[in-house]
Amino acid sequence: MNVDLRILRYDPERDKAPHWETYAVAVDPMDRVLDLLIKVKAENDGSLSFRRSCGHGICGSDAMLINGRNRLACRIRVDQLGKKISVAPLPGLPVVKDLIVEMSGFFGKYRSVKPYLINESPEPERERRQSPADRARYDDTTKCILCAACTSACPSFWARPEYVGPAAIVQAHRFIFDSRDEGAAERLEILSDENGVWRCRTIFNCVDACPRGINITRAILEVSSAIVGRRG
Repeated sequence: MNVDLRILRYDPERDKAPHWETYAVAVDPMDRVLDLLIKVKAENDGSLSFRRSCGHGICGSDAMLINGRNRLACRIRVDQLGKKISVAPLPGLPVVKDLIVEMSGFFGKYRSVKPYLINESPEPERERRQSPADRARYDDTTKCILCAACTSACPSFWARPEYVGPAAIVQAHRFIFDSRDEGAAERLEILSDENGVWRCRTIFNCVDACPRGINITRAILEVSSAIVGRRG
């Protein structure tokens, strides 16, 4: 079958503004959007730029706006989209070229919540043990692959780019509720400021956009509840 693939193109060295270009691509219904982009780059225009790495929904590098929704290009198939497919860069992030967006601000917010285990207690002879129940407490938020699909789908982030964003809060949640961690109070203090969890308006765009099925809004509400409980 053939599909019309519309790609929002932008080369800062030659374009004054982004513009749409359409390609007729012969595909198999089980082809993924990533397959189509690779084919266009190989057969139509070698200057087409996009990120990709593992190609299996693990690295999160090929998140983009596909038919109006944030998705991973390596996971969404032609048979799920139809014969007219549009692809654009993630919204709300500066465009570097074509489908590549600038991610340094996103990762800066990720680092700001201290997304690593903090434990100053003497190291045990073996591992820091944890019960299955304690591990299950934060299991959902361990699945984040930092694709930025949730943050760039968030109207609160669009309105106020200073907002730390759902992805960073998810990463903080993963350690705040880890029974082995001793840095929860510090993270809750970070997330309690004006650009922290209180910017969330529970719109659920983030949940819809997450390719890993994380209940992001619930995680944000759990963090905000922890902040309130700590103050109480």
